Amino acid sequence: MKVMFATYPVAFHTPGGGEIQLFAYERYLPSLGVEVVRFNPWEPNFYDCDLVHFFSCVGGSVHFCNFVKKLGIPLVISSSLWITEETLANYPAPEIIAQLGLADRIVTNSDIESDTLSRVLGLNKARFSTVYNGIDEYFFKREDPSLFRNHENIQARFVLNVGNVEPRKNQLTLVRAMKSFPNFKLVLIGHSRDPAYTEVCINEGGDQVIYLGPYRHDSELLRSAYSACELFCLPSTLETPGLAALEALAVGCPLCITQIGATREYFGGFAEYLDPADVSSIVSALQATLRRNHESRAGALACAQNFLWGEVVKKLVAVYQDALRRE
Repeated sequence: MKVMFATYPVAFHTPGGGEIQLFAYERYLPSLGVEVVRFNPWEPNFYDCDLVHFFSCVGGSVHFCNFVKKLGIPLVISSSLWITEETLANYPAPEIIAQLGLADRIVTNSDIESDTLSRVLGLNKARFSTVYNGIDEYFFKREDPSLFRNHENIQARFVLNVGNVEPRKNQLTLVRAMKSFPNFKLVLIGHSRDPAYTEVCINEGGDQVIYLGPYRHDSELLRSAYSACELFCLPSTLETPGLAALEALAVGCPLCITQIGATREYFGGFAEYLDPADVSSIVSALQATLRRNHESRAGALACAQNFLWGEVVKKLVAVYQDALRRE
């Protein structure tokens, strides 16, 4: 089977979880008999492939997907999308419905995402398939915390946030919550997807906030940062569920994470949950996470083992096979 991967044109300008997921699929699928090629706009070669897998529902994506279907090629779409009845008006719903309506199969990151999108967008639930987000095996190797501390000259206790700095990731509200913890630093690692927002976070946080920019995903420094922090906090306005949180789980890092989206389906009792719109809720969740018994690492590791990329992509192969049968 030969599958073409495609996404919206500027996806890799500031890559995030969706792009990491795409690369992980590309690495692991060949061992399961699936050849992956990337869409090349200069040499499209659509007819060389059995199927096209498109990642994201970013505005304008419907046109590419419609073109694929006009060619008569099976189409799989990864939605990576959390929309509820309350937030539907914030999205170009007719375009998203039209795009997902073209797909032979829609891949979500969780059962709750499948259920919610089907209900809210009025799409047939039978067309959705859950393929969980995954973790690379190297995240289970706990790096020496001093590697990060010495490299960045950070010796203070700190809370870690890994993700693109942008309003959806909600770092500014976390900055405000951290004022209740004056003896801790807040370390932010990730691309600045919104430079003006990043500047506000840094200015409001003052000396308490340390913004380090992006790290390579496979960097030992990143794993060392997970090991060195007191806890990992992801206060996003939504998550499906957040690859960085999965990575922190594998390292054995205490988790403090948004309650909006698919997070409970993944992390269960191995995290404290917060309301991302409420500073006091974030403060309470941070306090509860700091009180947690850090000896629960064995249970967290067992939970994380369920999400190894090599295992979760097996479900994706079944999705492809089903999409081909529908043609």
